[in-house]
Amino acid sequence: MLTQVFVTGTDSRVGKTIVSRALLQAMAAQGKTVLGYKPIATGSQALADGVRNQDAVTLQHSSSVAYPLAKITPFALSDEEIFTSELPSDLFIRMTDGLYFLQQGADTVVVEGCDGWRTLVSPLQSYSTWVIENRLPVILVVGIQEGCVNQALMTAQSIIADGVELVGWVANRINPCLAHYAETIAVLAQNIHAPLLGEIPYLPRAESRELSQYLDLSVL
Repeated sequence: MLTQVFVTGTDSRVGKTIVSRALLQAMAAQGKTVLGYKPIATGSQALADGVRNQDAVTLQHSSSVAYPLAKITPFALSDEEIFTSELPSDLFIRMTDGLYFLQQGADTVVVEGCDGWRTLVSPLQSYSTWVIENRLPVILVVGIQEGCVNQALMTAQSIIADGVELVGWVANRINPCLAHYAETIAVLAQNIHAPLLGEIPYLPRAESRELSQYLDLSVL
């Protein structure tokens, strides 16, 4: 049984949060206690009661146990802070501590990444370094749109080359008008050296829907 898994994407806005929700729901349906964790989140809003991130809210609502948003996303950055905020020098230690804390309350923690696999958290350090250090198995989210085959293959190859286990990938249809959808899925399945765990169709307000039926986690 997976006790932890890291969800990365081919790019930003490809549906990592939606797939993380689907994973949490599917695992919960198997009787597991599950928690979502997004250590670093961008695009957060500064509200009267603090900074809030919508992705973190979705993970909170998709988890089996209620945890405060500050535990789910300890580093929630507003749009203005994306390029100006200096993250702490012990960032990875604090991220690992947060993961360990959540693991005490769940059978499985689904960790959602920020943007793509090579996202930088400092001018010289990538997010993937933390994943590698903690030996987290990875699930890749491929946003099905123009150009996704190239992005998906490069990302999958990079993950595997880094010595991390790519346990599967999920197709998320973010362009409902894309021609040759079935052919695109077939090409990706032939070239990504990990099982296809499911296909999520284009769905309005997917963050509030039941999504577990779109995944098959039996191979995990």
